[in-house]
Amino acid sequence: MAEVLVYVDHVDGAVRKPTLELLTLARRIGEPVAVALGAGAENTAATLAEHGAVKVLTADAPEFAEYLVVPKVDALQAAHEAVSPAAVLVPSSAEGKEIAARLAVRIGSGIITDAVDLEAGDEGPVATQSAFAASFTTKSRVSKGTPVITVKPNSAPVEAAPAAGTVEALAVTFGALATGTKVTSRTPRESTGRPELTEAAIVVSGGRGVNGAENFGIIEALADSLGAAVGASRAAVDAGWYPHTNQVGQTGKSVSPQLYIATGISGAIQHRAGMQTSKTIVAINKDAEAPIFELVDYGVVGDLFEVVPQLTQEIQARKG
Repeated sequence: MAEVLVYVDHVDGAVRKPTLELLTLARRIGEPVAVALGAGAENTAATLAEHGAVKVLTADAPEFAEYLVVPKVDALQAAHEAVSPAAVLVPSSAEGKEIAARLAVRIGSGIITDAVDLEAGDEGPVATQSAFAASFTTKSRVSKGTPVITVKPNSAPVEAAPAAGTVEALAVTFGALATGTKVTSRTPRESTGRPELTEAAIVVSGGRGVNGAENFGIIEALADSLGAAVGASRAAVDAGWYPHTNQVGQTGKSVSPQLYIATGISGAIQHRAGMQTSKTIVAINKDAEAPIFELVDYGVVGDLFEVVPQLTQEIQARKG
């Protein structure tokens, strides 16, 4: 069976959920070979093997931490040359898409970004994408070279599938461009204790109807009762009620959770573009004619200041 390269997104050896989802998809089209780079790369092996990686290629060098993107592209290119894979899968983060694009140019291959599903085809992997703000679903395949595919978080379940997970050192030669952009400082993101927005299984978002930064507390309370991430519409972010890092939409982040709860959000196309691929969508809005109700699975017409606290209390009561 052909091998499939999977780029590992990890922090000091702790593998992030989107990578485990990629391993599930990789097993549909071949045998997953994981590529882990940087500090703690070897510590990823046990987790990767548990989720189906037959082999783990690791490399660590100061360049991975001290410079942006290009050293990782050099490493992934080296892995591509060593393995000759049927496809290369990369998480659809901002960094992941840049790595994938640069790799595709280098190896002369086609690229598919933001796939939401992947299946084997007679002429190579077939990727499913959502187009035009998720109004259409397309199926695509790369017709030249090794397919390079980025996949959105929450597109596949995390499934245990124990494999050998043999660790092998990856020899990497860095090119002249690898040290072109140096990282001069890092500031750790302040932890909220909530899941990362783009990876969360549940997202609760607030919009213009929240009517002020001071009222986002009830949105956060509902999110915390569900173990969810908190999102915000562009209107709420532009008004200064919530950080831009939490914006969901065409000019913010795209999310695809199992459950998306929109509170006080009208459902403009800009917002829908970032959440319409969510598996189940619930909206709470006092305007029965709000566009958001056109795409929801469940809608509640009511004042969010009455509905959301009651919902939070009910969830807490059931958990208690």
